[in-house]
Amino acid sequence: MKSIKDSVHDHIAVTGVARDLIDTPAVQRLRHIRQLGTVTLVYPSANHTRFEHSLGVYHLANEALGHLNVSGQQAERVRAAALLHDVGHAPFSHNIEDVVHRHTGKWHDDVHELLENGEVARVLTEHGLNTDSVADLVAGEGKLGQLVSGELDVDRMDYLVRDAHHTGVPYGTIDHERLVRELRFVDGELVLQEGNVQTAESLLVARALMTPTVYGHHTARISKTMLRRASERLVEETDTSAEELRRMDDHDLIVSLRNCGETQEMAQRLSYRDLYKRAVWAEMPDVPADLLDRDHEAIRADERAIADEAEVDPSEVIVDVPPRPEIKESTSRVMVNGEVRSLGDQSTLVSALRAVQHDQWRLGVYAPEAVSERVGHAASRVLGLDIDGALVNETRPGVHTTLDDFEGEP
Repeated sequence: MKSIKDSVHDHIAVTGVARDLIDTPAVQRLRHIRQLGTVTLVYPSANHTRFEHSLGVYHLANEALGHLNVSGQQAERVRAAALLHDVGHAPFSHNIEDVVHRHTGKWHDDVHELLENGEVARVLTEHGLNTDSVADLVAGEGKLGQLVSGELDVDRMDYLVRDAHHTGVPYGTIDHERLVRELRFVDGELVLQEGNVQTAESLLVARALMTPTVYGHHTARISKTMLRRASERLVEETDTSAEELRRMDDHDLIVSLRNCGETQEMAQRLSYRDLYKRAVWAEMPDVPADLLDRDHEAIRADERAIADEAEVDPSEVIVDVPPRPEIKESTSRVMVNGEVRSLGDQSTLVSALRAVQHDQWRLGVYAPEAVSERVGHAASRVLGLDIDGALVNETRPGVHTTLDDFEGEP
């Protein structure tokens, strides 16, 4: 057994298959991938890694298995999946996942080919575990896969607490010990047992507060889109394949970007926090509905049109269209009066949080500071934005509205 001191869960006992998996290259690589990617440019202490997070997910999965009375090889498969659930991440975590997916068709939880060969495959086989079965759990398949990837998964429980701890932001603090303790399987479905509606709601509130404060902070969004654009050019302009990009760590990617003439400037800007500025920061009602659903190529065409209108180089315009707001945790299942119910049907808080997310949504257009005003006006014309007055607006309507005002809204 190994005992590892963790900043969130104190001492984590690592045994069995997990003990042998820790020292494989696939898991050790996670020491060099920041959990929050470019968020460290906003919160300097947010330097925790996917390795720490994976240990935390393993720990919470182990705790949950005990409460659910799951043991033997079934439990070992889940422990292995929990520790390996992030080995498919590209550098800087989710920041360039879209780039990788466009070229490979793989998301970070598609790890079948990563587990079927090499040291990980050897360790799993030695412990009598099938690599495909473990990979299926990582993808959230099957009854026990819900523990690793689902609405009530231990992945979410760990990253909220860990991200809050390392950023110093208190909003992600949840009672993860109670959440793990109250999990039950009902007809093959992972639910929170009776009396835990508020416990489930705490996950929603934590996620809703962490999104604008940490994950969707405008500086994090700008730096993420700059990194994404540079990574895309690296694949387009060099011999670097998307598969090679996917297996890099953070340091590999930055060095590659610095050594490529087409991405050198962007790498320099990211390294020294000389970021693009917001030329447009538009609320959802000001954005044409069809713009929200445009694909990557259409948005790139919009960027070129804006650059032509503003008479700047196309590399100096980035259009950032976030996905439509959604609350995945609202589909979590809870026991109420002996009946399994969806949290979204049971909790009026869900409607309030949906309205808040809608109010917080922003379309961004970013450009170097020297041309940001020119790009902003060009973007407003090209994209058909209904912006009256300042192009960058921090106002968040409804921020002082009480939750009661949102009751009954769809």
